[in-house]
Amino acid sequence: MRAIVLDAPGPPEALAVRELPVPEPEPGQVLIRVEAFGLNRSELHTRLGLAEGVTFPRVLGIEAAGVVERCPGGEFPVGAQVFAMMGGMGRTFDGGYAEYTCVPATQVLRFRSDLPWSTLGAVPEMLQTAHGSMTVGLGVRDGQSILVRGGTSSVGMAVAVLAQRRAMTVFATTRNPAKARALTDLGVDHVLLDDGDVAAQVRAVLPEGVDTALELVGTPTLPDTLRATRVGGVVCFAGMLSNEWTVPDFYPIGYLPRGVRLSAYGGDASDLPAEVLQEFLDAVADGSAVVPVDRVYPFDRIVEAHTRMEAGEATGKIVVTTR
Repeated sequence: MRAIVLDAPGPPEALAVRELPVPEPEPGQVLIRVEAFGLNRSELHTRLGLAEGVTFPRVLGIEAAGVVERCPGGEFPVGAQVFAMMGGMGRTFDGGYAEYTCVPATQVLRFRSDLPWSTLGAVPEMLQTAHGSMTVGLGVRDGQSILVRGGTSSVGMAVAVLAQRRAMTVFATTRNPAKARALTDLGVDHVLLDDGDVAAQVRAVLPEGVDTALELVGTPTLPDTLRATRVGGVVCFAGMLSNEWTVPDFYPIGYLPRGVRLSAYGGDASDLPAEVLQEFLDAVADGSAVVPVDRVYPFDRIVEAHTRMEAGEATGKIVVTTR
């Protein structure tokens, strides 16, 4: 099989397409014929040498979309459409950047859809993180307001889609004026140009601040996001587009605005119920929801795809197809 291998941290050109043996699944594992996979900042962190616990050479990829090829334990029937995600994929064992991937059955979700694989490949991690952040991280309620800091990222756009389906008022940020139209077209209520003082822009619309806020940029913008949130509101830290994720000398009383709650989210496949996944895919199929796909690349253009992701040029998810 063809696989994309990283021998050691490096630039996009360090990703090499090679021939590797097809993995042999053991009981409790699922061998998946990969049809498509999305690119994620997690894989960028791994390629840059910022991820912990990674050994090389490694096939990257924390997610994959495809069809069950073999399943010795019988957890899934051969031929079933499945997503695989998280749980060490692409870090502690080889991941989805390949024509076949072998993963624990606990990291696999079954679905049924006639959507093209180029669309389905964008869904797993993006939907899991968006849904988990909103439910576990923020505990959102229908009709609330939400600020998405990093709104043109794939997760940010997915949150906007899910929030609209819950009749929420959506504020979303972008640093690039050229990307504002994409958020408007998505149905975002208030598109904010991130000038470093988003809190003032939010409070010009909602003087008390938003009910909830999702921080996807990282620690550099987190204080401003906290200031944009009302007393009793919740901010969830779930992304690091800036590649900065620690707060030096953190003093909670001085850092957190009075009465604003800060949570964090990082989950796995178990946080995405099968019925939520299927309902979303059905909504995309009937046109009542969208999957924010930026561009689709063939397998042998992985260097170009990673270059675009690292440059921050994408609006939505970058997807790679294997065939």
